Amino acid sequence: MSVNGNSIRQVCVYCASSRECEEAYFAAAETLGRELARKGITIIYGGGAGGLMGRLADAALSEGGRIIGILPRFMEELEWGHQKLTELVLVNDMHERKRAMLERADAVVALPGGCGTLEELFEAITWKRLGLYLGPIVLVNVQGFFDPCIELLERCVEKKFMDARHLSMWKVVENPYQVIEAVCNASPWAKDCRRFAVPGL
Repeated sequence: MSVNGNSIRQVCVYCASSRECEEAYFAAAETLGRELARKGITIIYGGGAGGLMGRLADAALSEGGRIIGILPRFMEELEWGHQKLTELVLVNDMHERKRAMLERADAVVALPGGCGTLEELFEAITWKRLGLYLGPIVLVNVQGFFDPCIELLERCVEKKFMDARHLSMWKVVENPYQVIEAVCNASPWAKDCRRFAVPGL
């Protein structure tokens, strides 16, 4: 699969570890795992066994997919890691985890989640704004979960903290079946985005 002439082999998925959220969110994680695996796309994710993370991984593995977990060592010591992954990479801390996930990714997909998921998503958007990451970013807006987040980003543009061109850094889809098409149709992004990274410069 390719986007703007660039091959998409590995997709980073940000998602929650919560076991308490609604089944619709679990179902979305499962569907995404299956869809990516069926397309032969390797999944990079946070390495957890619980919540949406676990459902995503189990679904991909059930389809014979390749899935790589990036897990901080303290989480492995707490036995939070998934034990049946294609590969489990242990890193020293959360910062190293985020960097390792994004550096391996040809595209980023965010499922609903808590502060950790949102932090990862916003870091990916920031990297893209600065030309450090150039691939697609897709938000899976299950049940309108990301509506307030999208509104906030649009407000950042409205109030001149970001350039209007930054609105094309991400795409929003309603369900995981639309993710692959959104990745394939993502707007081109290049390092010259640094020219307008800071409004007014």
